[in-house]
Amino acid sequence: MLKILIPTTMLLPLAWLATPKWLWAHFMVNSSIIAMASLTWFNLPFEFPTMTSPHMMVDQISSPLLILTCWLLPLMTLASQNHLKTNPLSRQRTYLIMLTLLQMSLITAFSSTELIMFYIAFEATLIPTLVIITRWGNQAERLNAGTYFLFYTLAGSLPLLIALLTLQTTMGSLSLTLINMMGPMMTLNNANKILWLACLLAFMVKMPLYGVHLWLPKAHVEAPIAGSMILAAVLLKLGGYGMIRITTILTPLTKEMSYPFMILALWGVVMTGLICMRQTDLKSLIAYSSVSHMGLVIAAIMVQTPWSMTGAIILMISHGLISSALFCLANLNYERTHSRTLLLARGTQTILPLVATWWLLTNLSNMALPPSMNLWGELTIMVSLFNWSPWTILITGAGTLITASYTLYMFLMTQRGPTSPHLNPLSPSYTREHLLLTLHLLPMALLIMKPTLISGMFS
Repeated sequence: MLKILIPTTMLLPLAWLATPKWLWAHFMVNSSIIAMASLTWFNLPFEFPTMTSPHMMVDQISSPLLILTCWLLPLMTLASQNHLKTNPLSRQRTYLIMLTLLQMSLITAFSSTELIMFYIAFEATLIPTLVIITRWGNQAERLNAGTYFLFYTLAGSLPLLIALLTLQTTMGSLSLTLINMMGPMMTLNNANKILWLACLLAFMVKMPLYGVHLWLPKAHVEAPIAGSMILAAVLLKLGGYGMIRITTILTPLTKEMSYPFMILALWGVVMTGLICMRQTDLKSLIAYSSVSHMGLVIAAIMVQTPWSMTGAIILMISHGLISSALFCLANLNYERTHSRTLLLARGTQTILPLVATWWLLTNLSNMALPPSMNLWGELTIMVSLFNWSPWTILITGAGTLITASYTLYMFLMTQRGPTSPHLNPLSPSYTREHLLLTLHLLPMALLIMKPTLISGMFS
């Protein structure tokens, strides 16, 4: 564990002390080395607490998410260079330091064995993300978006802190390794029902569950490219990971209490899909599609079967890479047209044909076309939901059709059609951008060959 965490920590002095000319190159190379080193977790999926790191462990649930976190840091660095090139040097250094602090918090959260330590790391991700959104966002609305993000997350996570402290006094320990060995602790009384709700509320806001999702489109639309990438790819998955971990304590109660949340999550799949159909803002459309996909993940985790958990983890990882790639493509358009409006980017296929190929591949993965990883995840979840209740096939089926519709709508509106005259002086696409998209889609193509790498310990 420390072989990744210590080099990540050393990126802080590197970002502050590197010579201005080589700042981005040094940061990029070092973060890439860390990303490559993290791939060893695929080979060694279990790493138990040791004397050197007694409160940290890696297992098959956290290792794919940890690798995704490490993989994204060099990609965020690549994507942000153009956005930050006009900023003063001190702000560029601060930006890279914020990205490093965010990565350190996420690694700690995904590898902690104590639930209180997980909670502290979970909350610590809030500060760098908030600074990135409010300082480097594009529009004047960014402060409003930051406020939404802060208060939604805090309002959800304060009940979680109280619930964890209560569980600590009743159970005597919040160590995940011990909890897994204990029998079910919760009985069906009212106090425990409130505890159950308090434990899961923070994660449902973070995912986000339909109904408490209003902070997400605002945060995505106002965030700079790296903020959107890390929000979509990793921070939403922190909620899913927390739910998978904490439901081991709440086992008997989940069967009783999960119905309203299952309904909200599945209803959210259809509703946010329909909201996507009428979006004019490209980043807002991608943000709402994330809410739709995460609704499926929440429903799968609530079903609590090995099959559904496998589907949830596969969908979380594949959605992380694909939504991040979609935000990179949206940013590529924005840097050229200076607008996120879908209509103003029409016909860019004739000017940037290779970028249109990236759009097509990413959109086909987003709509779960075979043999993409999104298909494996969604299919596994749908089968497990169908086993839980045959009626869910109506909602999940409608959700799949709507997802295909808005994804095709997004592709046609941004790439096809007559080219507007204002697009003629567009600058060409750069090697940096093609490398960025290759590093998003290549892992997806390789994972198709061996999905068991990211299917968790349930398969």
